[in-house]
Amino acid sequence: MTETETGDDRERAYGGLLGAFPYAARRSESWLFRSYAVVSALVAVFLAVVFTLALVQQLGATAGARFSIARAFVILVGLAAVAPTVTPVLLVARSRRRGADRRRGYEAGLALAGYTFVVSLYGLVVASAPAQFQQTPSGPLAPLVSFLYDLPSVYALAIPAAGAAVIAVVHYLRR
Repeated sequence: MTETETGDDRERAYGGLLGAFPYAARRSESWLFRSYAVVSALVAVFLAVVFTLALVQQLGATAGARFSIARAFVILVGLAAVAPTVTPVLLVARSRRRGADRRRGYEAGLALAGYTFVVSLYGLVVASAPAQFQQTPSGPLAPLVSFLYDLPSVYALAIPAAGAAVIAVVHYLRR
């Protein structure tokens, strides 16, 4: 930013991905969305660390290879997990910066859709858990966990795909 910019110009510019989180949280009128901005930032950092460590492990395992599909797959899966997590925040930051007139409940709807996606990532982990890591489910969520354990691993990918689709649907219906 230059020194000639006004305070309003500085408020409108949020400086990319990292600046979008505090900008969207600060400008949002929805407390639900503000909570999602914080939670999604933490989840995105956690996912980035996990997938970076997975990539380092893959680099070590395939050190002699010039190109490895496994390396590319780790990067692709990491992006597929992080991108929908941060999308609601980026959408709200963009609409606030542009002064777009959105329907009432747009930000809260995106927050709920974002939380749905984050929960769907957990559903993916449970549904794709190998048999040796599965425990006998108990408690109020036991039927759901049993259902997720019984799903074929291939269908586990549909869970976060549906969660990401919810974000897109909410954005297009509420804008």
